[in-house]
Amino acid sequence: MLENTLPQLEQLIEDIIKKNNQLKSQVSELEQQKSVLMDENETLQLEALEGEEKQKQTSDVLTNLLGKLQSVEEVT
Repeated sequence: MLENTLPQLEQLIEDIIKKNNQLKSQVSELEQQKSVLMDENETLQLEALEGEEKQKQTSDVLTNLLGKLQSVEEVT
């Protein structure tokens, strides 16, 4: 029985080591993907903030123009 158990144990250990190496590789790939996604997320957040700022500036310009139009209409 021991003769069969030892080779089975060796095979299981080899399988576990192989699986562990595969998992380490997957973890490394996922960490790289995470890094890329975090960079993309930061870029998108900055673009969103810039878009909000431009939208506010446009809104301010339109409000000023509307105020000017209204003041011109009041004069006439």
